[in-house]
Amino acid sequence: MNNVVRKIISIDESKCDGCGLCIPSCEEGALQIVDGKARLVKDIFCDGLGNCLGECPQGAIELIEREAEPFDEKAVEEHLKSFQKEESAVQCGISCGSSAERSLAKQSDRINVKAQKEAAENGAKEAELSHWPVQLHLVNPRARFLQDADLLIAADCVPFAFADFHQEFLAGRSLLIGCPKLDDVNIYHKKLVEIFKLNNLTSITLVHMEVGCCFGLSKLVKSALLEAGSEAPLKEVIVGVDGSIK
Repeated sequence: MNNVVRKIISIDESKCDGCGLCIPSCEEGALQIVDGKARLVKDIFCDGLGNCLGECPQGAIELIEREAEPFDEKAVEEHLKSFQKEESAVQCGISCGSSAERSLAKQSDRINVKAQKEAAENGAKEAELSHWPVQLHLVNPRARFLQDADLLIAADCVPFAFADFHQEFLAGRSLLIGCPKLDDVNIYHKKLVEIFKLNNLTSITLVHMEVGCCFGLSKLVKSALLEAGSEAPLKEVIVGVDGSIK
């Protein structure tokens, strides 16, 4: 295939923070997060329309003219089919033993009164997780724990940075966790839209870190809410790397 001079995107890796906000806007799947940076997978997947430009908060993407392979619609079709296979494989994981839907009894429901008193005297804190799985990739959008729920969506790093995560955020809520920098944001977006459409959520609390890539999760949640037509109230909380609430 002969190269031609045409419009194509260019990514300034020094500006890119790997938030992944550009990825859902590319219907051809030409962009992926690789080693923490957004990258053009292949020239033939980029149609040069630049739909991703306005999604980058760092201004790392621009449309340029350079010599490149022509845009190939058939190659894009095959490329998108591979995404669908990957998504199907993730969905299959829902039925495996480690990710089957389970309700979890609270610790206080499993131990006797004497043990509860001893634990309280020793300053032990109770785990508030009420269900399994929690990873967004593995959760069935029709899971019982999502129905009429107060939903907590948390970035993966939050529980490690915020010491009272269970008591402050998780108590009384159904949990979903994810990382927009390391996981497939296209699958995240589709899954969130399904969850918001299928479940009459009472409220949504989004907790993420102050780092740039975490704001990608914020935009994914908000865009999915808009696409799903959900009116569930959203509260956003930002946690600093020092464990403080920003």
